[in-house]
Amino acid sequence: MIRDSKKRGGYAQRGFSIVTAIFLIVVLGLLGVFIVTVVGMQQQSQALDVQGVRAYHAARAGIEWGAFQVLDPSHSQVSGLANCDAMNPAPIPMPDCPATNPTHLSGLAGSLSLFTVTVQCTLRADTTEGNRRVRVYEIVATACNQPNAGSCLGTTPASGYVARSVTATLTKCRDSTATLPRCACG
Repeated sequence: MIRDSKKRGGYAQRGFSIVTAIFLIVVLGLLGVFIVTVVGMQQQSQALDVQGVRAYHAARAGIEWGAFQVLDPSHSQVSGLANCDAMNPAPIPMPDCPATNPTHLSGLAGSLSLFTVTVQCTLRADTTEGNRRVRVYEIVATACNQPNAGSCLGTTPASGYVARSVTATLTKCRDSTATLPRCACG
């Protein structure tokens, strides 16, 4: 009879070891699933961070496009004049906001090709000070990777949506007593 009780004790201990082993396997499996989930979320977050930087640079490109339009670097609005004084008494010609407002830019190159940029221009001030005419423009460029009908305005975000907005205030000054071709204020 002594042998039988030892066997029962031995079996009982082996059964307890199996329960412990199963418990450890389940806990390690859950820990593995948790680690895989966290790593996946980190990778997705990192990818969205990279897309956010790209969206910012696409918006900056929109600001540069808008600045080029309103600052008139080619001086096309004063071409053909003998001198800047020829604009008097008429108002000194100044560039306007782009005719299509807002303007939707697509077709950016490289890593920005996934983005559409919506550029809005607002004339904030138009004044004359002596011989100088001054205009103040506000340009807002919004870049997004999921545009709605070609526009970043009024977009309903879906998974992976990234958008960035940049605002710039620009001033353009022309002086009727300055020299051609720029008639720039000194």
